[in-house]
Amino acid sequence: MSSGYHIAVCGSLVPDPLQTLEPVAGPAGPGLKNELMMPSVLDPWAAHALYEAANLAKKVSGSKVWLVSLGPKARLQQLMMTIAQKVPFELVALDGPAGGFIDAGEVAGALAGAINGIAGLERDRLLLFGGCASAARDAGVTVQMVGEQLGITDQFLAVDELEVQPDGVLRLKERIEGGQYQVSTCAGPPVAVAWATGNLPEPPNNPQIGMANMRAIMPALQKAAPAKVSTGSTQYLEVKTPQVQRQTRVVKDASVDEIAAEIAAWVRS
Repeated sequence: MSSGYHIAVCGSLVPDPLQTLEPVAGPAGPGLKNELMMPSVLDPWAAHALYEAANLAKKVSGSKVWLVSLGPKARLQQLMMTIAQKVPFELVALDGPAGGFIDAGEVAGALAGAINGIAGLERDRLLLFGGCASAARDAGVTVQMVGEQLGITDQFLAVDELEVQPDGVLRLKERIEGGQYQVSTCAGPPVAVAWATGNLPEPPNNPQIGMANMRAIMPALQKAAPAKVSTGSTQYLEVKTPQVQRQTRVVKDASVDEIAAEIAAWVRS
């Protein structure tokens, strides 16, 4: 195997979490009210995957990072204006909807096809990165399905740490129940890694990295292939914001033990 890794990071945009998200039913299926006008950010879990990929590529010489994104081309361009300043990567863009109601299987098929079409990507050096969940659609299965379609059977989910051993073996820490970690080793690529929050902070903006990235990002956006993804066979009978329930009772002179007992009884009920 040649030196270094080829790291394909699957990640796209989601509405800024500070916005009010109101689901609506439209002619093309369910979506969000004024979704096209909302500011977007890179999905938080995908962002962790991208930062971990860049950090690994910096440590292992000869490595290269691709960010494979499916979303509306115009909104991807806006997103890249900020993401491009964080870490070096090459963009592979797909023009299509990126809402939370899009079928994860169709998304996985589009992403796998895009990764297969990357010129110069070597399968025996491939690390497939992505988020273990999504702020738009918490299906938690997209990375696994992309890996399966690429023939990657070594898959690790909810990873917080990946370390390359001196002999090239990969050591990974995965979150499991009870706040514990499962530590696994893998001989090497190809491997699919779905990241949790990792251990790295968000990198500071670097205008030089941004300018270098944008020289390749703009042509990649212009060549973005259309992705025909939809809600699939899933049918939504209704989409609405959960109703807020508030039950307030004012009681004077109640002891701490009485308050605690009442709260416990309410939780049990």
